Amino acid sequence: MAEKAALAGLVNSSSDRHSLFDDAQGLVAGSMLAVLGVSLLSSAGLLAGGTAGMAFLLHYATGWSFGLCFFAVNLPFYYLAFRRLGPAFTVKTFVAIALTSVLSEIAPRFIGLSHVDPVAGALFGGLVIGAGMLALFRHRASLGGIGILSLYIQDRFGWRAGFVQLGFDGLVLALSFFVASPFIVACSVLGAVVLNLTLAINHRKDRYIAM
Repeated sequence: MAEKAALAGLVNSSSDRHSLFDDAQGLVAGSMLAVLGVSLLSSAGLLAGGTAGMAFLLHYATGWSFGLCFFAVNLPFYYLAFRRLGPAFTVKTFVAIALTSVLSEIAPRFIGLSHVDPVAGALFGGLVIGAGMLALFRHRASLGGIGILSLYIQDRFGWRAGFVQLGFDGLVLALSFFVASPFIVACSVLGAVVLNLTLAINHRKDRYIAM
């Protein structure tokens, strides 16, 4: 009987609480969507905002793999996640970042994008990454860094996470002028706007309450 109850707890969810299975599929799906979006941006030669943008800058400047750079730049933000958003959020965010880092290294072996127009890459890449982040947010996780800070500011002050992240993204993308042409930077800004409008319009704490 106890084993059945434990199993039920893993797979049964309610209107206000996710099961462990719900969270697992949400983390995997969100990470996969994020990797697909990053692949579209990368194939178009674009950059992103937030810690993904920092990782892109480091990747283009040093030649190190994006997955390694993405994992490394997120390390300092785990303390904030643990202190302000709790151990469950921190663990799920660590899993999502690790999954995204690993999948971004594996995906090019199976998904080859020979040509992506920068404008199309910005529109589709920003939208797909935004959808991936929505999936993670709704399971109380994020892709780290600025996402953690944006969620904390939204929970603490009520400011929309998408608009908060858009401000930080603008700062990161301003640094992109050192490694990219003005046209590529403009398309990258377009991608960041699409991504963050997707978050701002669709992610509201009062509309989605499941934990």
